[in-house]
Amino acid sequence: MLTYTSYSEAGGVGKTTLTANLAKAHVERGHDVLVIDLDQQRGCLSHLLGVDDNRSDPDADTIVHHMVDRPQGEFEDLIRTTEGIDVIPSHDSLEQLDDWLTKAGDYQATTEDEDWEYPRNEQLRRVLRENDVPSQYDVIIVDPPATAGPHLYNGIDATRSLVIPLELTGKGDQSVEGLEELVAGLEAQLELEVGVLAVVPNGFKGTSDQDTYLDTVDELTYDVPVVLRERGSLFEGCWRQQCTAFTYVDEHRSRKRDHEMETLEKIRSLAAHLEAEAGLKGGDDK
Repeated sequence: MLTYTSYSEAGGVGKTTLTANLAKAHVERGHDVLVIDLDQQRGCLSHLLGVDDNRSDPDADTIVHHMVDRPQGEFEDLIRTTEGIDVIPSHDSLEQLDDWLTKAGDYQATTEDEDWEYPRNEQLRRVLRENDVPSQYDVIIVDPPATAGPHLYNGIDATRSLVIPLELTGKGDQSVEGLEELVAGLEAQLELEVGVLAVVPNGFKGTSDQDTYLDTVDELTYDVPVVLRERGSLFEGCWRQQCTAFTYVDEHRSRKRDHEMETLEKIRSLAAHLEAEAGLKGGDDK
């Protein structure tokens, strides 16, 4: 089984676009895939994949209700399916996840010993385990916001692994330099070992400055299996049509463009690399 959280401490690096397309690549390779969208922002994966129509419904059951042990329905009813990808969509209630977890902890503390501490960062994993989700999927991906907090921490606790997109700029270079420190900090915060399955330089344009930053990335102890070139037109089209790049090329392009097909193949290659890291066989080899 393959589980990972897509995370970058910097916004605007294509994290959500990469996550959606990796999910589709895993599906193409014959796997059952669940993506859990914990990003409360409007430009989230649920919007990209067109499954965010209930995000403002105050009466909707949400992943937050289940994480604080107050479900309003069955867990399986949270799931929406698009392009073969099962998605637990984002909801406005995620904006109050921190407060909801605090209240849930305070309530449960009344029935526990005084030294008991509410495991607020373990609630997503609890929900997945209690609903037997790991036995139903080959791949589980969590897409949290690009900020530290209970969304990120619950995602990492549930998956124990990261895929980290990076921008090849001066700002991104600072992220590269602090990457190992960042991971160590997450491990200390959560008191568990966090694996980095891949670092993915994104938006590469081939400038001399970016070549310099790419050399820095190559010095990382983490795997850098692919470098994704800048594909603004392709990925902007995905957001406009609310679909993955694979569907966009198949259904919304009048002709196949070689450079876009190359990008799709790199995403497939990245998906295969992540599966291999987890010992997950693809396609007919399952």
